[in-house]
This record gives sequence, structure tokens and C-alpha cells, in this order.
Amino acid sequence: MKIGTPNSTTAPPTAIPAARMAVMPAALLAALLAFSHAALAQLAAPTGPPKPAGPPPAAQQAAPFDLTGYWVSIVTEDWRWRMMTPPHGDYTSVPLNPEGKKLADTWTEDQDGSCKAYYAAGLMRMPTRLHITWASPDVLKIETDWGQQTRMLYFKRADLPASGPTPQGSSLASWERLPVYDSGAGRTGKAPPNPGGYLKVATSALAPGWLRRNGVPYGANTALTEYIQTYKDPTGKEWFDVTTQVDDPEYLAAPFITSSEFRREPDSAKWSPHPCKS
Repeated sequence: MKIGTPNSTTAPPTAIPAARMAVMPAALLAALLAFSHAALAQLAAPTGPPKPAGPPPAAQQAAPFDLTGYWVSIVTEDWRWRMMTPPHGDYTSVPLNPEGKKLADTWTEDQDGSCKAYYAAGLMRMPTRLHITWASPDVLKIETDWGQQTRMLYFKRADLPASGPTPQGSSLASWERLPVYDSGAGRTGKAPPNPGGYLKVATSALAPGWLRRNGVPYGANTALTEYIQTYKDPTGKEWFDVTTQVDDPEYLAAPFITSSEFRREPDSAKWSPHPCKS
């Protein structure tokens, strides 16, 4: 007679039918019972409290890519709105509501060069150079030569400055990981050895500013969201792309979404500060 083993999916390890126990050799029966008791004891043993996790790494250490250095804006689209000041009343492609159009129409040419065009919601569309550094392990600093603006991206909410509306607002940043897939099991949820990702920046507490240099407005309740990712072109040059979404219930009828590109520069040789008019 062939002796079977208990099926763990239908009965616990000790549930060995009496009819089978009667025909089992004593040594085999003793071994099975000992194994069953050991398995049950292991399952019942307390595992103890989980080991406390260490502090999360600083944002600089956790960065999936390096944004530090000098970058230059490469304007390949919307040239007439970005490389020069558009004429009065030209707000094509911006989803202004009637109040937004009314305010935009009050702009005059003597306002050209105003710092309002360099406030956070319009800044990354300007044909500028950027200098990006870590001000601290959890604060990324972005400086521009055109308009001479400085943005501080905070990776800890507790570090956000407690202040009122400002031209560059209050920016909370986070590294977002890309989903990971394998060849057979689909999405694994595990980070690869060199994980990719993007930088998300949510900015609030903004002072009213302009989306373009000809006075196209955004208001004090604007929410600015940016997504930054890096890539290399076929020649090996490094780039980053920033997708910008401006949500303004005061002057926009819909979100204003744009995409801008920056190419890494080898050094600061072309850095040329140009102040704006206050």
C-alpha cells in the first residue's frame, strides 16, 4: 500500500486519519507527528515587534537624477510669445475667461520688462538660463539669469516658510518613482537598482503675476504644478523637460498646460544676469 502525506490545504498538519495511522510504521508515524508539532509551534511562536525603520534619506541623497548645474532654455515652440514681447491683446492659446481678458487688455507697452512676467507661473517659459544647486540636503535652489529670480523647492512640508503670497510662492517638491515592470509577472512594485522617476513641484501662496510679458494675468488663488524629468538625446547631451499646469479660478476658464525644455551647459561661461523692472 502506498502511504500518502496529509494535504496542507484541506487539513492541519496533525489531522492524520486514524486508518492511515494504523498502517504506518512506528518510526514514520513518529517523524510525521514530530514534524507537525514543530510546524505548529513555529507558526504559533511570537515574531516580536517590527524593527523600527531608520529615518528616510534626504532629498539630495534620494534623487533619481541630478539637476544641479547650469541649464539653458531651448525655445522650439511658441517662439513669438516667448522670445519677444507679444503685442497688446495677443493672448492666443491661453484659456482666459472674460475677467482675464479684461485685465490683459489694460496692459501697455511701458510695462514691458516688469518682474510680474518672471513670477513662478510664467518663469520657466522665459528664454533664460538656470543655475540649480542644493541649498541644503532637503531644499533645491533654482536661480535665473533673466529676471534674476530665485526659487526654493522644499522637500519637507515642515520647512515651508510661513509667509504670505510672494512672487515665487511656496513650493513643495517630491521625487516620484516610475512604476516598475518585469517580463512575466507584470508590475512588481519593487524599485530597480537604479530607479527612474520625476520631480513633482506644487506651488501655492503666489502673488498675482503674468503668464506672458504682455500682461496675460494669473491671480492670487493660482495653483502651480510642475513635473520635471531628464533625458539624453542621441548625441549624449543632457536635457530636462518641465510640464507646467496653471490652475487659476479667477482668470482662467481651464488649466493652462505647457511644456518647456532646458539643455545642460558645461559651465557658467554664458551666465548673464538681466534684472527685471519692479
